[in-house]
Amino acid sequence: MIPASYFHQGLPYDDFLAQHGSDLDRRKWAAVYDVCELSNAQTALIGGFVREMRVLCFAGAWCGDCVQQCPILRRIEQASEKITVRYIDRDASEELKGIMSICGAARVPQVAFFSEEDFFVGHYGDRTLARYRQMADQLAGAACGSGIVTADDPVQAAVIQEWINEFERTQLMLRTSARLREKHGD
Repeated sequence: MIPASYFHQGLPYDDFLAQHGSDLDRRKWAAVYDVCELSNAQTALIGGFVREMRVLCFAGAWCGDCVQQCPILRRIEQASEKITVRYIDRDASEELKGIMSICGAARVPQVAFFSEEDFFVGHYGDRTLARYRQMADQLAGAACGSGIVTADDPVQAAVIQEWINEFERTQLMLRTSARLREKHGD
């Protein structure tokens, strides 16, 4: 299980990029952020969340997959006052690197979801199903994407939706929690 203490050690999006990213990294993340938009329906869904969600993103500013996905997390965070995302560099902690290992490696990006009281709720990453399907179809080239995303990329649209689905799933887990319903009187 991933300790919530790592969430509290994490940095906000801009601070993470300032501390861990190069100028080139920041430009890549900004370029993806600029073409990554949530639909009105997606924004309304996320904006309707009622439970606080703390999200730890285990990432690398240099990583192509993080370039493609972390700006999505930023857009999701901006769509709801109930969501707080913090980023921690993949190489910041050997312990966390071991805990977050997938398939024997410290793959990024990954997220860990926590409740308002720092209870672990879930874990997701390193790529969404749409991205893995695309990679399996191509089965050639580098294991880590370039980070280049275009505004009309259908795979990126599917990746955005899959991330939103995971945030919604977690929100519904929190919303239907008997303990939290009793606490909030709903």
